[in-house]
Amino acid sequence: MSTKTASLLVQGYEVVIGFETHTQLATQSKIFSRAATAFGAEPNTQACAVDLALPGTLPVMNREAVACAIRLGLAVGSHIAERSVFARKNYFYPDLPKGYQISQFEIPVVQGGAVSFFLGDEKKTVRLVRAHLEEDAGKSLHEDFIGQSGIDLNRAGTPLLEIVTEPDIRSSAEAVAYAKELHKIVTWIGICDGNMQEGSFRCDANVSVRKPGQPLGTRREIKNLNSFKFMQQAIDYEVRWQIEQIEDGHAIQQATVLFDPDTGETRAMRTKEDAADYRYFPDPDLPPLVVARSWVDEVKAAMPELPRAMAERFVQQYALPEYDATTLTQSPAMAAYFEAAAQASGQAKMASNWVMGEVSRRLNNEERDIADVPVSAAQLAALLKRIADGTVSNNAAKQVMDALWTGEGSDVDAIIDAKGLKQVSDSGAIEKIIDEVMAANADMVAQFRAGKDKAFNALVGQAMKASKGKANPQQVNDLLRQKLG
Repeated sequence: MSTKTASLLVQGYEVVIGFETHTQLATQSKIFSRAATAFGAEPNTQACAVDLALPGTLPVMNREAVACAIRLGLAVGSHIAERSVFARKNYFYPDLPKGYQISQFEIPVVQGGAVSFFLGDEKKTVRLVRAHLEEDAGKSLHEDFIGQSGIDLNRAGTPLLEIVTEPDIRSSAEAVAYAKELHKIVTWIGICDGNMQEGSFRCDANVSVRKPGQPLGTRREIKNLNSFKFMQQAIDYEVRWQIEQIEDGHAIQQATVLFDPDTGETRAMRTKEDAADYRYFPDPDLPPLVVARSWVDEVKAAMPELPRAMAERFVQQYALPEYDATTLTQSPAMAAYFEAAAQASGQAKMASNWVMGEVSRRLNNEERDIADVPVSAAQLAALLKRIADGTVSNNAAKQVMDALWTGEGSDVDAIIDAKGLKQVSDSGAIEKIIDEVMAANADMVAQFRAGKDKAFNALVGQAMKASKGKANPQQVNDLLRQKLG
């Protein structure tokens, strides 16, 4: 068995995962009514007669929700159905006023497609079954301290695009990588704000295990995973639990489960329903959704450059490693910042290193987004030029960045002059320093000439110390090596 195949197995079992992701669409109003979709309003203040299912009300399709579905389909290479149909998904729960959810079943608007991503240096592809439009349900609020429950229908009717994969995922790490890539895509093309804490991007993982070569096992669906960290923990626990059950001679029962982050365990919520249990039938109040080819072409013309395509361009145009290109295209803001700095400085790789390194480190420490970076791309480019032409060393450049970051200064050259950070590149001055260092450290010189290479680094350190860190390190290395023969 190959190492790659072995890495997919857990205690001799193959893990099989399929994903269903509920993406809340970034529309101003609900999918079938004019009620607002803003998050955080007082309970039941954003629910109109249509959302409440009052007698005589009729749903009217939100055109922008359909446009969002088209954008997703174009981004993942799907077929956009010219004609799709809405159905009623029947189930009874207090936060579902109609007693059914309007969704798409037999003919969804987005069909097929795939999401590709890298797991380490290995490219993975997860096939999509479909993406269908539907309305969200309301929310049950349980007030334990007063022993009562309430219903908030603000969320009822909020437009969702449910994105369903084939069972192509084989590990929790792969599941998280897929979810992150999908999250990047939907936020990149502007159809979802991606806020997992507010429920805008909710993932359900269908998890099963089997012996290699055997039919698919019975799946259990982990509902409403709202963070990538919990996603991996929940899947890992569920896999271990299912294997233990099978090894103990128990059969896995199809069920819907929840993950408790406090205990790190999944627990059954209800027996999992099948499609027949929902008694789907075409919604008589909604005509078929017809999407003209001209509309698809119009949406396509307005699409931004997609992250995967941009990453490939960065590799070709700027000779960046695949890892750099993928990291820099995590968001449109980061990609734009890097590209502006790279073009203005002419130092693409150096710009990549600084954006992924020093800039990202500072942003993470302050819990800030790249869109709020206090140092402009033009200022970073000016600093990179001074590193490239030898005016400042990397260490001195970080001091310049400190001043730019805190607003102590705004002009790179002025900061370098004011702080006396200019690197000494005069060969005569550096040669004099080296002569003095060699004279004062004759034992180190003898050690190097006797074959101890570490002595060379010690001499370089002494020379840099004597120059107060201002000597050009490359020149110090070159001149010292010459003098040592």
